[in-house]
Amino acid sequence: MANRLQEKYNKEIVPSMIEKFNYTSIMQAPKLDKIVLNMGVGDATTNAKNLDEAVEELGLIAGQKPLITKAKKSIAGFRLREGNAIGAKVTLRGERMYDFLDKLVNVSLPRVRDFHGISSRAFDGRGNYTLGVREQLIFPEIDYDKVNRVRGLDIVVVTTANTDEESRELLTQLGMPFTK
Repeated sequence: MANRLQEKYNKEIVPSMIEKFNYTSIMQAPKLDKIVLNMGVGDATTNAKNLDEAVEELGLIAGQKPLITKAKKSIAGFRLREGNAIGAKVTLRGERMYDFLDKLVNVSLPRVRDFHGISSRAFDGRGNYTLGVREQLIFPEIDYDKVNRVRGLDIVVVTTANTDEESRELLTQLGMPFTK
């Protein structure tokens, strides 16, 4: 069973994108490829328990088990050695990706304090969008009382769009609240 956002994409968004950008085929219409959630835990170098908590929270937010990322090179100034665990990431595809985006747009982002929309300048030039969240508490799965430390995370929405304009149109139609 496809979810709400996936059905909306197939029934409404694809036809309107074809009309707006004059595509000759349905396959030219950009689509979501994946969503990557990344949580850097710099303080994991001093306290390994922090990483475990971040992994657990990221798992709750994404609905699947995160991958622990390791340092690629040693940096003495940060007391960092190559191979140390310093973060966690999750790659969402398919139905989970649509479920997450639906939840992000309709539940989590409106819970941000003083929220006026997200910046429309965070595209990378190839149709991908990156969004930084300052605190993980905006997600409904996170229990405020169990959090001992507020952490931010990066959300990267990867699309098959060739330009930022196409990608912005796709995300806008999927319900992303861009600032005017």
